[in-house]
Amino acid sequence: MNKTAWTIVKPWRGTAVEKVFGSLEQIFKINGKQITKDNLSDVILYETNNIRFYIKRYIMAGKGLRQYIGRSRIRAEWENLLFFQKTGIVSVKVVAYGEEHRLGMFKRGALITQEQTNTSDLAKLVRHKSPILNDSQWFNAVLDQVASIAKILHEHCFIHTDFKWRNILITMAKKPQVLLIDCPAGFRWPENFLFRRIVERGIIKDLACLDKVAKYALRRSQRMYFYHRYANTTKLSSKNKQQIRRVLCFFEGRE
Repeated sequence: MNKTAWTIVKPWRGTAVEKVFGSLEQIFKINGKQITKDNLSDVILYETNNIRFYIKRYIMAGKGLRQYIGRSRIRAEWENLLFFQKTGIVSVKVVAYGEEHRLGMFKRGALITQEQTNTSDLAKLVRHKSPILNDSQWFNAVLDQVASIAKILHEHCFIHTDFKWRNILITMAKKPQVLLIDCPAGFRWPENFLFRRIVERGIIKDLACLDKVAKYALRRSQRMYFYHRYANTTKLSSKNKQQIRRVLCFFEGRE
């Protein structure tokens, strides 16, 4: 017996877009421009009513034990994006999401997001040595937002797990807007002392992931600027310094 749950997000209900994306079955029949494809999923770019959308479709819940226990990878992704929006973090706009189960086991699922125009991920800007990175006012605005996002996530005991520059999208405007994309591995831990060490290590890993590129792409002063914004301090405490040392050592011997 199959059980399907499919949700169209409120702004899109009753629109022409809802007719196109009306059911999970319809989503798996849509053909579009192939962006990525692997054994778990595919991503296509699809245009309707002069709006372009990314459609991510999964045919497996995940790898390893995730195939059988816990939430599916696609569910984690849409739940995390909705959580970001709930906490005031700007992310890609969710249009629709859902999954199908057969005899209690994951069969397939999908997530649709609206394309964000005039954007680039942060890693791409570095790879292409974009001159905009030399605009200190512009780039400081980016660092401010990334620091704020990291702080909000960690205050909610949310660990991104893959907080890399490629997963940070930026609008290429005079006043940049930072958006989060792709976070299927992120998890919000209970605010309980029993999980304190796990959360602390997760926070270190998140900051280390961000610094992995930063240590090559940024000046030391820019890295410290980011950390001061993240820690919301003008003077580092002994606790701040200890955290920085742990961040710097996190990937030692693993790069």
